Amino acid sequence: MSINKTGAAMILGAGIAGIRASLDLAESGYHVYLLDHSSAIGGTMPMLDKTFPTHNCSICALSPKSLDCGCKMTEIGKHPNITVITNANLTSLSGEPGNFTATVTKQTRFINQEKCTNCGACIEVCPVELPNEFNQNLDMRKAIYRNYPQAKPCLDIQEQCADCKKCLNVCQEQAINFNMSDELLEIEIGSIILSSGFELFDPTDLKYYGYGKYPNVLTSLEYERLLSPAGPTGGELIKPSNNKAAQKVAWIQCVGSRNVRINKGYCSSICCMFAIKEAVMTKELTNNQTDTVIFAMDIRTHGKGFETYFQKAEKEHNVRFIRSRIFGIEQIDNIEQNLRIRYASEDGHIYYEDFDIVVLSTGLKPAKEFNKLADKLGIELNNYSFCKVSDFSGVGTSKPGIFTAGTASGPKDIPETLIQASAAACEAAKVLASKQKAIVKPDNFTPAKVVTNEDEPRLGVFICSCGDSIGGTVNIPQVLDYVSKFPGVKITQEINYGCSCTGQFQIINAIKDFNLNRIVVGACNTRKHQHSFYLALQKAGLNKHLLEIVNIREHCSLVHQAYPENATEKAIDLLKMSCAKVTIKKPIQSVKIPMNHTALVIGGGIAGMTNALSLAEMGYKVHLIEKSEKLGGNALRIKKGFWNEDVEYYLNSLVAKLSQNSHITVHYKTEVAAVSGSVGNFTTTLSSGRQIAHGIVTIATGGEEYRPNEYFYGQDARVMTQLELENLMVGSKQQINDARNIVFIQCVGSREPGRNYCSKICCTKSIKMALDIKAQNPVANVFILYRDIRTYGFMEDLYTEARSKGIIFIRYSDNNRPVVERGNANTLKVKVSDHILGEQIEIYSDIICLATAKTAPKSNHHIARIFNLPLDENKFFLEENIKLFPVEFDAEGIFLCGLAHGPKSIEESITQAKAAASRASVILSRDFLESEIIYAEVNPEKCAACLTCVRMCPHGAPQIIDKAAWINPLQCQGCGICAGECPNKAIELQGYKDNMMLAMVKGLFTEVH
Repeated sequence: MSINKTGAAMILGAGIAGIRASLDLAESGYHVYLLDHSSAIGGTMPMLDKTFPTHNCSICALSPKSLDCGCKMTEIGKHPNITVITNANLTSLSGEPGNFTATVTKQTRFINQEKCTNCGACIEVCPVELPNEFNQNLDMRKAIYRNYPQAKPCLDIQEQCADCKKCLNVCQEQAINFNMSDELLEIEIGSIILSSGFELFDPTDLKYYGYGKYPNVLTSLEYERLLSPAGPTGGELIKPSNNKAAQKVAWIQCVGSRNVRINKGYCSSICCMFAIKEAVMTKELTNNQTDTVIFAMDIRTHGKGFETYFQKAEKEHNVRFIRSRIFGIEQIDNIEQNLRIRYASEDGHIYYEDFDIVVLSTGLKPAKEFNKLADKLGIELNNYSFCKVSDFSGVGTSKPGIFTAGTASGPKDIPETLIQASAAACEAAKVLASKQKAIVKPDNFTPAKVVTNEDEPRLGVFICSCGDSIGGTVNIPQVLDYVSKFPGVKITQEINYGCSCTGQFQIINAIKDFNLNRIVVGACNTRKHQHSFYLALQKAGLNKHLLEIVNIREHCSLVHQAYPENATEKAIDLLKMSCAKVTIKKPIQSVKIPMNHTALVIGGGIAGMTNALSLAEMGYKVHLIEKSEKLGGNALRIKKGFWNEDVEYYLNSLVAKLSQNSHITVHYKTEVAAVSGSVGNFTTTLSSGRQIAHGIVTIATGGEEYRPNEYFYGQDARVMTQLELENLMVGSKQQINDARNIVFIQCVGSREPGRNYCSKICCTKSIKMALDIKAQNPVANVFILYRDIRTYGFMEDLYTEARSKGIIFIRYSDNNRPVVERGNANTLKVKVSDHILGEQIEIYSDIICLATAKTAPKSNHHIARIFNLPLDENKFFLEENIKLFPVEFDAEGIFLCGLAHGPKSIEESITQAKAAASRASVILSRDFLESEIIYAEVNPEKCAACLTCVRMCPHGAPQIIDKAAWINPLQCQGCGICAGECPNKAIELQGYKDNMMLAMVKGLFTEVH
């Protein structure tokens, strides 16, 4: 029976996962209904001050829509193909994939969102105060409130509001209406993504921690708000009990995680890095004056860049790490209310240490009423009440057409959340593929009016206060007053948050009301916010390049906080220069180039195959390049997954699907020889001599198993790697059955100079094989020698099971590693110092398994050179931002996935491959590409074709055509190197021409009165 499909999807939960999935689908040609039960989107991320390990500002990462957007709240609100429904809950769901009907209850917020300008006047006059949930109840909010400054207000109707209604009197837009009622909506959709987020474990019932009893015992998120400049103390580190400065802070790990007694046996995955980040931020905030200590069983820094961050925290920031079990916390006096921690160290001794603040690294659990939502959707949950993900799908649930993303399916960090969100969007798009672009709306830009140099300059100058980030240092009224007298300036305005929808509407309305033809904005980072202001100009009918953004946050307020007068004077000078420049700016017309809808995927392992098949199932043609004569990569050597999934069967079925898909062409025993062109129009030459035209590239070159020189590997057949032991267990089992002592040695080639990273899956792999060995040979003694056990997420269950089955775990230190000796009687002896006994023990081993590093393939150098892509210090491909853009390069149109990106499990490789396909689909779905940034132009009459620009350009944009250089506007990144190096001055960067630079110098020295 045919299904009358619809081209819309519904996303339940508007945290970073929901936002990312919404943008992927909307920009790929589908309509999205984005629901959230709260009054504002963003989830937990707006509560964070900085993210690890990059120290990105969380709210800045969410707010603007930049050229390289990760997940942006502002763009969600503006997108014509995303309908945001806040204060909403799913009531029921009926239908089948492609044709669901969702019933949604939308609770009123008593404020008309179309009329509200987010001025905040209502909040100022409201007399009712309630605990502020956004600041973790550390301070108070009004009954009419917004979670964060960029959010629209919401009204809690309280009994106190009945006779007050002061907000009604001050609202000039008459947006507040106490008579508004809830709505019941029926929405037709084709697929659903569940991204409902998480809650923090409430440690109140764990009485020995004293949470809720002692005011200076905080959860990690409460402490995060304490560190935030937008938090209850303005970023000042003070004790909640008496507002005195904190001199000593402790973190206790695994509170509500790895605890089988309370059915929280899983690892929450992010807590170790979160605590390390907070400790480092504490050090930086207090100029290293605060003593910071982290109490932990294991340090789990298994993500990309995490191990280096951990080591820097310990060695450079002097964060102390104590391996221990905490027995209790008690308050030692009633005046200072300091806290004493009693703990047992690894040597079994009991110690005491006193602190001003103790932070509990609380675990993650499913969101509130998640069970009820799962019942409405008809999906299965696992034994911890997270969404159960089907084998090898990465995002699939037990019900077809419904997918999951983010922490709805288990604890995970921001990059993994974003990857899973894009992967879920990929799967949802497959369901909707036949209805792509069926119900989407085009951008509703007003046609740009013609502006010439003969027209009277009509400038609008807008300064964003950015909360207190700019306005707290720069005297904005003084700056506006001065600049208002500059020639051509018709209006000056202060904007609270220029990157918000409200700030954008202020600019749009001013352009229309004052007939402005040039705009100057004083705000912050141009790269992050430029596109947001571009959109504002386009919607107002003005060429987007008639804009100048002045970074007065980083260049003025942040660097001159101690001298606000100097910051103000500098801001005036910078704005004068920009006003002079924009006055003579001309409109720049974007270049449009037709889009090639074919994809090239390099690497035929499990990630490459998954990516190719995902793209093909979305309707795109794919060329898959594999250097060997067989598809499968490393997965060919793996038989079972961590949960006994049949890897061999899955791999064979994947290869069969590829061979049957007419959209996919596989090139065996082939490598990439050369490439030219840019996003939308690449041409790649293969080693066979064939040339392929394509629009995007996916790098999925895989990884390799490190071949060690240590521990007699290669000299004694009884010493083998994990993959070699796995094949032995599947093949000849006699050697396993005869063994009495089997030793696993972890971190062989990982976490050491030259490969200073965790290989992520080795601990779980060793434990899984140890359990299989125990099942096959119960009398064997199995030892695992480790530095830290890193069974993150639900893999902690395997670690718990292994200990219960008698597998012996012995920790060793980096400076006292195990030693393997061969005796005269052909014995293999492993010597290791036991961290509990404090003595060296000797194990006569029948088999030694080395958990070796997962390394980047040597071919990465070749691919990186050809495509001009960066590698990290470990020779894995370096994505644009390891936190926010985990599948993209700075070079547009090139994506990565799998082991080419770094060590990861099969499931993680599959998920990332789907995520890369989703991000690629955003580009492939377009009919043409348009240059977004200012690009360089060549005057062919001056050009001598000397090749200087060709040699100097880091992006490969210049080419020699007809004896003169030509610069590809889509490939040009606007860096200006070519213009600066051209000996004949034949190249000019639009927007930065000589006359504009001279105008800026003249403007700097122009006095206005």
